[in-house]
Amino acid sequence: MDNYIKKIENNQNLSFEESKSIFKFLMEGKANDEQIFSFLTTLSKKGEVSDEIAGGVYVLREMSKRVNVNDAIDTCGTGGDGKNTLNISTASALLLASMGIKVAKHGNKAVSSKCGSGDVLEKLKININLEPKEIEEQINNNNFGFMFAPNYHSAMKHVGPTRKKIGKRTIFNMIGPLSSPALVERQVVGVFDKKLLKIFANALKNLKIKFAWIVNSEDGLDEISPYAKTNVVQLKNNEISDLIIDPKELNIGADNFNNLLGDDALFNANKMIDIFNGEDNDFSKAVCLNAAAGLMVSEKFNDFKTAYDEARKHILSGITIKYINKIKNV
Repeated sequence: MDNYIKKIENNQNLSFEESKSIFKFLMEGKANDEQIFSFLTTLSKKGEVSDEIAGGVYVLREMSKRVNVNDAIDTCGTGGDGKNTLNISTASALLLASMGIKVAKHGNKAVSSKCGSGDVLEKLKININLEPKEIEEQINNNNFGFMFAPNYHSAMKHVGPTRKKIGKRTIFNMIGPLSSPALVERQVVGVFDKKLLKIFANALKNLKIKFAWIVNSEDGLDEISPYAKTNVVQLKNNEISDLIIDPKELNIGADNFNNLLGDDALFNANKMIDIFNGEDNDFSKAVCLNAAAGLMVSEKFNDFKTAYDEARKHILSGITIKYINKIKNV
C-alpha cells in the first residue's frame, strides 16, 4: 500500500487494477489509520481519476450485500453541492416508481445537508431497513426499494473513523453513489462539480453500465435545474456524449430558487407530499425534470421534452400520493 501512496504523492494516477488492489486492502481492514489518512488525503490533493473511482466501486460492490433485480435504475447523486435543496432525486425516484419504472434507490442519511434520502423516506413512513430479499420483493411488486448504505456496505466501517477525522470530501463521496448493491446498469447521477462529469462517465463505462446520465447544473446543483442550463454527459452503449438541458427552451417557467430550499426531514417530507398530491410549483417541476432523465435512461422515451411532459401529467394527476400510501409501512 505504501508504494501506491508514494506513486500518488508523485502525482501519478493509479490504474484500475491498482485501485482495486488498494481498496481491497482497505475494505478488508488491513490498512492502519495512518495509511488510510495518507491515501485519502494525497489522492484528494492529486485529484481523483476515473480508473481510481471505478476500482473503488468495483471492490465496494463485490463486498456489499447483493440485491438481485432486473433492469432497475438508481437516482443516487453525490450530494455535497452545498445548496440545501429539497430531496429532488428521492422525490423523482418515487415519481418514477409510481410511473411503473423499477427503482433500486441507494442512499444514506444526512451527511452534508440537514436531510438525506434515508431521513425523508422515514418521515414518509417508507421502510429503509429492509434485507435484500425484502428489497427484491418490494421492487418486483411495487417498483421501489431503498437500500440504506450502512446496512449494505459493512466493510466501510474500516475507513469510517478516519473519514470523520479528515472531515472533508474524499474519493468515498464519489464511490458511494456508484456502488449500488443492486448492480444497476442504468443510472442518473448528479455530481457536485462539473469537472466530475466526464470522470464519472468513464468510471461507469469501465463498470459496464448500459445507460447513464451524469448531471451538473450551471447554478451549482447536483440535479437538473429548473432555473439554469444543466450539463449532461451521457453514457450509452459505451459511447460518451454531451447534452445540455435548457429550462428556457422547455418553457419550464420556474423563477424562484428559494422554492427549492429544504429544511429538516419533516419539512422536506411535507413538501414532497404536497407535490405528490398534485400541487404545482418549482419543486414539482424540478422533480419532473429529474424523473424525465430517469425515463430517458430507462429507454421508455427517447425525447426529453416528451418524457418531461409525461412526468408532469402524472404528478399533477395526484396518482403518486396513492402510490406512496400503498408502499408505506411495509
